[in-house]
Parts: sequence; C-alpha cells; structure tokens
Amino acid sequence: QVQLEESGGGLVQAGGALRLSCAASGLTFSNYAMGWFRQAPGKEREFVAAIKWSGGSTYYADSVKGRFTISRDNAKNTVYLQMNSLKPEDTAVYYCAADQGPPTKVPRLWDYWGKGTLVTVSS
Repeated sequence: QVQLEESGGGLVQAGGALRLSCAASGLTFSNYAMGWFRQAPGKEREFVAAIKWSGGSTYYADSVKGRFTISRDNAKNTVYLQMNSLKPEDTAVYYCAADQGPPTKVPRLWDYWGKGTLVTVSS
C-alpha cells in the first residue's frame, strides 16, 4: 500500500523558513514524480512545486518561485520543500503527492496523496 507522510510543518514568523519532508513507502520511489500542493482555509488545493523522478527538472508556482526549493533523495525515499522568506499568505496545509506520469499543476491528475502538514506564518 502506498503511503506518503508529510512532516516539518509548524508556526513560523513572516520572513522565516521551514523545511517540509515527505517520506514515501509502498512504491518504487525513483519511478515517481513528486509534488507539493497546499490548501489554505476557504480555498481550493493549489500547486506549489514538483520534481521529476530524476531530480533534474523542477517546477514552481509563480507565487513561490525564488523562495521555495523542491528536492528529493531517492535513497531515502523522501522529497523536501525548503521554504524561505515565508509570508502570511503561505499559511496552508501542505500536501505531498506522487505520480508516475509527467508532473502537472492539476491535483486530480496525481495518483497518491499524503494527509498534509500545517504551516502557519504569523505577521
């Protein structure tokens, strides 16, 4: 059974940084593109970042470009999201996702999801 588990969320002041981790099990990790999405209160889930299985190609939402960095360690079956210069509008539940297909910004096209980790950025 495929399981994705996020960790690293918490409370941080604006301008601060957090690193989220997503540990995957039950799949051949290196064969999957990995992504991060987020969902703020009252809003739909939105794309944040994605990385291909090789780690050679990354993609970012315009809202986080230059501030967030996605990376993966296939030996550890883990994908990371380094979040710097955090803003209050980054407050959301952050979800890890996995997909065998090319990474996209459309949540419904991703195969597997974690349960999320809450990131709260105070002003």
